[in-house]
Amino acid sequence: MADSTILGLDGRPMKRAELRGEVAGPTTTGVRTIFGDHPAAGVTPARMARLLREAEEGDPLAYLELAEDIEERDLHYLGVLGTRRRSVAQLEIQVDAAGDDAEALRDAGLVRDWLDRDTLEDEIFDVLDAIGKGFSATEIVWDTAGKLFWPAELKRRDPRWFGFDRVDGETLKLRGEGGQLVDLAPHKFVVHRVAAKSGLPIRGGLARAVCWWWMFKHYAARDWVVFCEVYGQPIRVGKYHAGATAEEKAVLLRAVGMIGTDAAAIMPDSMMIEFVKAEAARGTDVYQRLCDWIDQQVSKAVLGQTTTTDAISGGHAVAQEHRKVQEDIERADARQLASTLNRDLIRPLVAFNHGPRDRYPRLRIGRADQGPPLAELMPATKTFVELGGKVGMSTVRDRLGYPDPDSDEELLRPPAQLAMAPPGAGAAAERDAAAGETEEETAQQAARQARDEPELDAGDDSIDRLVGEDSIDRLVEEMTADWEPQLAPLVGPVLAAAAAADSFEAFKARLIDLVGDVDGGALADRLARSAFGGRVAGAGGLAVSEGEEV
Repeated sequence: MADSTILGLDGRPMKRAELRGEVAGPTTTGVRTIFGDHPAAGVTPARMARLLREAEEGDPLAYLELAEDIEERDLHYLGVLGTRRRSVAQLEIQVDAAGDDAEALRDAGLVRDWLDRDTLEDEIFDVLDAIGKGFSATEIVWDTAGKLFWPAELKRRDPRWFGFDRVDGETLKLRGEGGQLVDLAPHKFVVHRVAAKSGLPIRGGLARAVCWWWMFKHYAARDWVVFCEVYGQPIRVGKYHAGATAEEKAVLLRAVGMIGTDAAAIMPDSMMIEFVKAEAARGTDVYQRLCDWIDQQVSKAVLGQTTTTDAISGGHAVAQEHRKVQEDIERADARQLASTLNRDLIRPLVAFNHGPRDRYPRLRIGRADQGPPLAELMPATKTFVELGGKVGMSTVRDRLGYPDPDSDEELLRPPAQLAMAPPGAGAAAERDAAAGETEEETAQQAARQARDEPELDAGDDSIDRLVGEDSIDRLVEEMTADWEPQLAPLVGPVLAAAAAADSFEAFKARLIDLVGDVDGGALADRLARSAFGGRVAGAGGLAVSEGEEV
C-alpha cells in the first residue's frame, strides 16, 4: 500500500513514514555521537569564561557537556534539581474538553486514553531537563500502523545534538550531516524551554548560573580533601645528631617516608623520630563553611529557598513559609509544561486522528485545590444544607475522594435505616426486610384493635396515597407554609408592647399583662394536627397531610 499523505497543523503535506521513523537518533560516526568531552576536568576560570562565551555565540557544545558534568559531580545540585523536576513530573494531569458537544468530548477522550501510560512520568522528567540547560528536545515516535496516529514513545534527545539559529538565537535546530543546523521535522519534537531569567534560551538554564559557584566549591572541596590527607595523620619529624653523614640522613628520610606509607621503618639507635599532632579543626571549618554556603545559594537558585534541604534555625513554621515559595515555582513549571505539551503534542494528536479543530482540548497540570480540611468542611456543609443551601452530591464526593456508586452497589446507610434493606442488597436483605414489614403490620393491627379503631385498608379512598420517602418532609413543608398567620396572634401583641414601652423594665411589665391576652389556640391546633399526621405516617406507613381525616 502506498504511503498516504496527510496535512499537518501548518497545512504542509506529510508522509506516514516521516512520522513513524526516528530523525534525531544517535549515530556512530556522525555529529550525534553518545561520546563527548568532560570540560569539568581541570576547569579554570579562563576556560569557564571561554566556553560560556562560545555558547552565546552559537556553539553551546562545551557548555552543555559541562552542565551534564556538574549534575554528576555535585550531589547537592543533583538532589535539588531532581527534586524540582520530580515534583512536577508527579503532578496530576487533567484534560479540559474544548466544549460540551460530542465532538469536543470525543477529542478529550482520545487525549485521556493516551495519557493512561506507565512511562508518562519518566518522559515528563526527561522533558524537564530544560530546567537545568534552558531547553530540551524530545522526539515523538508516532505509531501509524493501526487506525490511529498514536505517539508510541517520547524519546529524550541529547541537547548537544541541537543548536540555535545564529540569526535570532531562539529557533532550535538539529545538527545534521557535517554539523550543519537543519530545521526540525514538523510534529516530531516536543521542544520545551524554561528560563530562569529573561534572555536567550541558551542563557536561561540554571546550569549557567550554577557553574561558576560549582567551580569555586570544586576548588574548596579539592583543597579540603588534600588538607585531610596531609593533616589527618600526625606530622613525622626525624632528628639526627650533629655529626650525621649524608648517608645517615638519607636513611632517616627513607624511614620517615616509610612510616607515612607502610607504618613501619628501621633506623639506627642514634636517630629519633617524633610525631607532632596537627590542629586541623580550624582549617576544616573554613572549607566546610564555604561549601555549605555555596550549597545554600544553589538551593535558592533551584528551589527558591533553603529550609526544605538544609536544617537551619526557625523550625517548622519557617519551613512551611519556604515551602510556599517552592510551590510557586512548581506551579510556574507546571504551567509552562502544560503549554508545551498542548502545543507540540495534544494538537497534532487530535488533528491527525479527528481532523483540524478550531479549538483543541487542553491539559492542566497541578495539585488539586485542597480547600478547607475535612474536619471543617463536613460540619460546614451540614449546616449549609440545614439552612436551605443546595450542594451537589458529586461535588461532595469529589472532595472526599469517593467515586459515584454503581446502580447495583450496596450502599452505606445511617443507623436509623440499617433495619431497612437497601435496593439491590441481595436476597437475604430482602427476606429480612419483608419479615420486618410483616411483624410491623401485625403490631399495628393489634394496636388498632386495642384502641377499637377501624383497620386501615390500602384500597380506601381516604388513604389511597402510599407513603413515600418524603412523607414527613411533606408534612413539615405543609405545616410551615403559612407560619406567619399562625404566629401573628402571639407575636403581634409582643411587638406592640415593645414599641409602646420607653424602657426595658416597662416592657417586662407589659409582658406580664399580655399573658392572658395572647391567643395561641390556632397554633396549638395546628401543631396537634401535624403531630398526629406525622405519627400516623411514621407508624402506619401512610402519607397523611396536615388536616386530613383518617
